[in-house]
Amino acid sequence: MKIVILFVVIVASLAAPFIRRFDNEKALRVFPQNEEDVQFIKHLARVMQLNFWKPHSSSYVIPKAFVDFHANAEDSHIITGLLEEKGIKHRILFQNLQEAIENQLSKAGNPKDERFPSPRYRTWLEISTWAYRVSVKYPNLVSVVQAGNTYEGQTILVLKVGSQSAHKKGIVLECGVHAREWISPAFCQWFVNEAIRSYGKDKAMTKLLNSVTFHVVPVFNVDGYIWTWTHDRMWRKNRYQDANNKCVGVDLNRNFNASWGTGFSNDEPCSEIYAGSGPESENETKAVASYIRDNISSLKAYISFHAYGQMLMYPYGYKSEKPPNSKKLDKIAVSALKALSTLYGTSYTHGPIATTIYPVSGSSIDWAYDEGMKYSFAFELRDEGQYGFLLPENQIKKTCMETMLAVKAIAKSVVTRDI
Repeated sequence: MKIVILFVVIVASLAAPFIRRFDNEKALRVFPQNEEDVQFIKHLARVMQLNFWKPHSSSYVIPKAFVDFHANAEDSHIITGLLEEKGIKHRILFQNLQEAIENQLSKAGNPKDERFPSPRYRTWLEISTWAYRVSVKYPNLVSVVQAGNTYEGQTILVLKVGSQSAHKKGIVLECGVHAREWISPAFCQWFVNEAIRSYGKDKAMTKLLNSVTFHVVPVFNVDGYIWTWTHDRMWRKNRYQDANNKCVGVDLNRNFNASWGTGFSNDEPCSEIYAGSGPESENETKAVASYIRDNISSLKAYISFHAYGQMLMYPYGYKSEKPPNSKKLDKIAVSALKALSTLYGTSYTHGPIATTIYPVSGSSIDWAYDEGMKYSFAFELRDEGQYGFLLPENQIKKTCMETMLAVKAIAKSVVTRDI
């Protein structure tokens, strides 16, 4: 009997899903002052297991710009000692990453009794169930399109939000391309709920929904997002795995056919910014790109939501040259951020991707711009690093409310301009 029980326990333990824990792992912010400091950080990246948060790769570390990364417990102790020894300024963002992950989620009440989902982070099952529910309940405002399937067979959903008027302009809202950036999908859900709630009550929003169809992708990287809930909260990429490689995942925001693979991504499969085997090599990228090409005649703007850093950017990422309508894009960005700041005084920076954050090839908004959507923007939502990817649930509402003002300002510009 004891042998049988032991066998059952062993089998059960083997069948149980692996959930990565981050006990006593630290997240640090380092302030390199010169090229010597930069080279030291790059050396640490080569010899230790560093997970870069901002920027997303050691390749982009430069003097006078802070660097956020997290390291395992043993390496964290060594790294802080070495930084102190070399006199490199730094501070610890999280003393215990596991504790911060657990603290991110509040103990909210039962969401089943709510008319609309409350501002909390939700699993993919909750998000997909909500999407179909609102489309059934509000068929005159919301419909669901299945754009395609992910590598692991999940359905990529697009919610078409707006009145049924004909000949409307279209705006794409893309959320959740990077799995660990939970505030991004939370905003897309907020946007849809606010559109429903405001229609017929708020004149400005009603006019907007009568003029524009919003094509909302609530979670682009579904497989990766699920993985952040079930296995590894810090996961970034999708879940593609080549049979010949041990490393998993492609950065979907490096996989679009916008100067793909020209030096501002990575061809190493283990990299967090691995661009894939070719442009649109991934199921997810193909699905969203195909959906957009099928609707391109009506689409005028593309807005992508990321975290973190509080930035509003526009093309280009893959070159320093500014787009032909850069003055218009900058004017719209300024107007949007002015609207955003009126609520809580939140400060954002703005400008072209390449010079505002770092050079990027294969990004969705560069591709969308090149496809003809001349009003393409990317938000890096709250915050500036205090919480990073672990923005607490009690900040979702404020983040979404202020971002909503910016999005409405951008949408209004698209509607009123002759494009």
